[in-house]
Amino acid sequence: MTSPTDDAWEEPSVIDLPPEEALREARVAKERRADRAEKLLEVRGLSTHFFTPDGVVKAVEDVSFELGYGETLGLVGESGCGKSVTALSVTRLVPDPPGRIVAGEVIFDGTNVLSLSDEAMRRLRGKEIGFIFQDPLTSLNPTLTIGYQIAESIREHMGLSHKAASERVVELLSKVGIPQPRDRLTDYPFQFSGGMRQRVMIAIALSCDPKLLLADEPTTALDVTIQAQILELIQRLSEEFHTAVLLITHDLGIAAGMCQRINVMYAGRIVETAGVDELFEKPQMPYSWGLLDSLPRLDDVRGARLRTIEGLPPLLVDQVDACLFSPRCAYARDVCRESEPALTPRGSSAHLARCWATEPGGWIT
Repeated sequence: MTSPTDDAWEEPSVIDLPPEEALREARVAKERRADRAEKLLEVRGLSTHFFTPDGVVKAVEDVSFELGYGETLGLVGESGCGKSVTALSVTRLVPDPPGRIVAGEVIFDGTNVLSLSDEAMRRLRGKEIGFIFQDPLTSLNPTLTIGYQIAESIREHMGLSHKAASERVVELLSKVGIPQPRDRLTDYPFQFSGGMRQRVMIAIALSCDPKLLLADEPTTALDVTIQAQILELIQRLSEEFHTAVLLITHDLGIAAGMCQRINVMYAGRIVETAGVDELFEKPQMPYSWGLLDSLPRLDDVRGARLRTIEGLPPLLVDQVDACLFSPRCAYARDVCRESEPALTPRGSSAHLARCWATEPGGWIT
């Protein structure tokens, strides 16, 4: 499908309707699209590189995946494996310089967002694509009130009047569990706890009822109780608004409870993808085994130390043609150090893995 012209993204007219009426038509349209078999997001061969004095850092290399309407897809892996850069690439927020998307397509709702103008992309972000950033403390402006920061996106993308935007902010704060929401509109971020700031970030991300929500480590630095509340909130709001969610996390336990499918990333590549049940029951990549084996277990002997994956992730500058996990893999052989395996099916077309050892005819069955 060809990309729309800028005229297709013209600013909406100012309206003075209750927030629920202003959103009704968009929600009905989204539900109608969700009944189809179409994919909301298709990422094809995405590569994002950073050009540094030390060389080209291939932070994301040939990444492809799909996300359907109302689906939650997990993107898991160690820190530095390319999860956040993938999300930033989808929204074209990679800082340039030094970063640049060098290849691939990002098809969102039938349109390749990489071909849109900067102005058209700006109008798409916030309205159609919401983003929960990793650190709410640094993502919120400390000099502006909470009410102003949430209403800014609403006024910009929905064209609501000041009165209608304020009512929408109160509605959102109530939905994300902020007590006495009307009284908190004039409060500043420092007057909120870490968990409440994260709820505000969720309110901003959902303010315009987006079709896609990118949640980048939404529970970082939160205690277990608040973490569970935030995850339950994202899940409930996703079901209520039929919003697709790309959940970025290093915690496989969180992914297991939230996602229908999981993509495992390592060194900028997807090394395994499968439905959540299949991935946990029969993983097909030694890196996935290591991640699962490092999870705490209730049946471990008291005092037993957590298992770890030995070694460190590779430097992503001037990569060699080899399995990038082979220096840390106990099952590696010469072929692993000589050429990189492709992402191929393991038993079903929906379960793919990048490993010589577990391919048909490999030395691990």
